[in-house]
Amino acid sequence: MTDIGKQNILSKIKYPEDLRKLPVEKLPQVCDELRADILKELSVNPGHLASSLGALELTVALHYVFNTPYDRIVWDVGHQAYGHKILTGRCDNFCTNRKLHGIRPFPSPEESEYDSFACGHASNSISAALGMAVAAKQTGHDDRHVVAVIGDGAMSGGLAFEGLNNVSTTPNDMLIVLNDNNMSIDRSVGGMKHYLLRLNTNETYNKWRFKVATWLRSNGMLDDERRKGIIRLSNALKSAISHQQNIFEGMNIRYFGPFEGHDVVELVRTMRQLKEMKGPKLLHLHTIKGHGYAPAEKAATIWHAPGKFDVSTGKRIKSENGTEPAKYQDVFGNTLLELARKNKRIVGVTPAMPTGCSMNIMMKEMPARTFDVGIAEGHAVTFSGGMAKDGLLPFCNIYSAFAQRAYDNIIHDVALLNLPVVICLDRAGLVGEDGATHHGAFDIAALRPVPNLTISSPMNEHELRRLMYTAQLPDKGPFVIRYPRGRGVLADWHCELEEVKVGTGRKLHDGKDVAVLSFGPVGNNVEEAIEMMETSTPQLSIAHYDMRFAKPLDTEILKDVAQQFDRIITIEDGAREGGFGSAVLEWLEDNGYRKNVVRLGLPDHFVEHGTVAELQHIVGIDAEGIIDAVNDIIK
Repeated sequence: MTDIGKQNILSKIKYPEDLRKLPVEKLPQVCDELRADILKELSVNPGHLASSLGALELTVALHYVFNTPYDRIVWDVGHQAYGHKILTGRCDNFCTNRKLHGIRPFPSPEESEYDSFACGHASNSISAALGMAVAAKQTGHDDRHVVAVIGDGAMSGGLAFEGLNNVSTTPNDMLIVLNDNNMSIDRSVGGMKHYLLRLNTNETYNKWRFKVATWLRSNGMLDDERRKGIIRLSNALKSAISHQQNIFEGMNIRYFGPFEGHDVVELVRTMRQLKEMKGPKLLHLHTIKGHGYAPAEKAATIWHAPGKFDVSTGKRIKSENGTEPAKYQDVFGNTLLELARKNKRIVGVTPAMPTGCSMNIMMKEMPARTFDVGIAEGHAVTFSGGMAKDGLLPFCNIYSAFAQRAYDNIIHDVALLNLPVVICLDRAGLVGEDGATHHGAFDIAALRPVPNLTISSPMNEHELRRLMYTAQLPDKGPFVIRYPRGRGVLADWHCELEEVKVGTGRKLHDGKDVAVLSFGPVGNNVEEAIEMMETSTPQLSIAHYDMRFAKPLDTEILKDVAQQFDRIITIEDGAREGGFGSAVLEWLEDNGYRKNVVRLGLPDHFVEHGTVAELQHIVGIDAEGIIDAVNDIIK
């Protein structure tokens, strides 16, 4: 790895046009310097490390060969795009990556013209790139090249296959680069993974075919229809000889590879050949996640986002002292295993997040009862519905922001049939540095109108365990439990498991001036605010109710509150429009109560990235914001 003190090329590259002035033999040094720069910065300012290290040669080759930003590079997910950011005008500000008001965590057209599309969620690159390719032809930009960069994990997503299907029938010249490292965050799973491992096309054959096609085209003997016919004949002959069908060429998408993805000079040569080739084509690259940094290569899952670390030793630096509360995800994982040991009907389902949601705890002991379905959130829900229909009790764990992709499946394949599927929405509410694409902002408002659903949120770890226990009891139907990213609030998360009556909340504080109704862990901010006000303004008396359920609401609590209080504050870590507070307002209106109600929650715009504490303060749902709301409503 290049010594950072000896860098002498990267500092001179501000934009890709500077990169393209270099001789190709200098590109390996550029990659080395990029790798050293990313390691240095991420060791103190954590982010997505291993993915970006594994895609550096690909990134440099793309910007060297293609005329960005006029040519479009569409990244899928964007975990791997730190090299891209550094090369596209953000080198000097890269130290602000993922920080409040700093560089965004994922590529965004709102930040840079080199970021051609939003890419926080997986599998959308092929569809978006095809749209851009069609737009280029229809707006007179026939010389514009469009490239989609997608990983093998994202290629397992349903949207990727929908895009491929359309690519095969829509006139376009786009290039799909398949960055195959056998990983998403955890190891890739499913048939696509095994197919890609087996897939092989002879490089000599591809070179020969390309030369023949070029000669035929230059002599006017190869129009589009003849080209398609030759491709079909070629595919049939190859399939007959190799006894293997290439799924991409079966869809009339020219396939090249697999090639070594860390030889930047060879990548440049290959991309230059493919650049002017007509019709859709796919370049399959084998890469190593964490390439060039031994600790990340050996443990790519851990080093996907490792936190702070010592570059020289590879030792991760932990700020915790071991006495902090457990993470909500770990409480979920351990409780799920505890429940599964007693209830043989319970199975676990996750779309590519066994480590992220801690379902790997159950997976280790009960591999036959846990299912990682890959990046396929809609399938995860419908698969769970199928199991529930025939007697099993699935706990389907999906990050809240990713569950947006499974909305129809929740309605049509679970709620409509009133099936006993427990949908656990991890990372609900503000998630912090991953920003707008990952905040779990919309699940309450989206799911609240759906019949048959129970929607709950625990205020702490004990409540999470009790809700999980309740959800797996007989006749509970589809049951949603939302909880946040990060640590809880209790030193000892373990407690006895007991049923929580569905649709019941609990009073935590008596009061006479203002009633605060909270939903979920944000209730801990209310408790903090009340404690602060008891010291600063003891004349105020604040009642606090932890409602537990957004659907069904605790109507007994609402009746008592409506009869006792004229001032009511609702608070939730979710979209204010249509959320829990809206449900309370609707109930009050339907039952003839006219009250002064203030709803606290996430505003009607996308919230940027920053720490959770910073963002809660900005949107006014931290203790200080709650105190301000109380003072305002009292006036």
